[in-house]
Amino acid sequence: MLGHHYTRTFLETAVASMNAGCNLELSYGMRNNVFMHIPQALAMGNISLQMLRDRVRPLFYTRMRLGEFDPPAMNPYSALDLSVVQSPEHRNLSLEAAVKSFVLLKNVRGTLPLRAQDLPGKRLAVVGPFADNPRVLFGDYAPVPEPRYIYTPRRGLETLPANVSFTAGCHEPRCQQYSRAEVVGAAGAADVVVVCLGTGTDVETEAKDRSDLSLPGHQLELLQDAVQ
Repeated sequence: MLGHHYTRTFLETAVASMNAGCNLELSYGMRNNVFMHIPQALAMGNISLQMLRDRVRPLFYTRMRLGEFDPPAMNPYSALDLSVVQSPEHRNLSLEAAVKSFVLLKNVRGTLPLRAQDLPGKRLAVVGPFADNPRVLFGDYAPVPEPRYIYTPRRGLETLPANVSFTAGCHEPRCQQYSRAEVVGAAGAADVVVVCLGTGTDVETEAKDRSDLSLPGHQLELLQDAVQ
């Protein structure tokens, strides 16, 4: 609200937020945040003690329901380790969720899906800065999983019965340094080319927006070279 000039000070913002029913401020990393001014608002009579209690009650009720105040021995999730999280049952469920969440915008001549029975003896090239870089595959507000459990497009496609080759063309999403010869060589020798492009958190995150929707750096050139 302060940034939008609805209020002029953190104190005014705290009062307006509390009156509107807001009881939680996301201010990670800020030493001086809006809700630190609640004691001052209370002392000045801008908000009442009853209002403060009404705002706080659902927060602690939710934390209690989540078991945050229970002894660790009472929490069934505290005993979970990688043997459970990475069990075949859970990995298969993750695979099912990934398959069902794909959005196919255009499928010219029924190119997809690739059928395993059609791939033996075929040459498949995987190109682009997102083809084999686990670090860039997750967006903002994502966890940081173990790299050994991340299946990049290259790693996943290498499980198919095909001769898979790989070249990044450029090794980071900004794609400032591009090797056209690598991409043309890989694509020209392949029967099927999978191009992996995008932005990632290197290019855009919350509070770091782009001014347009163009592919970063030389990524469009990389795509055009692969298609040609």
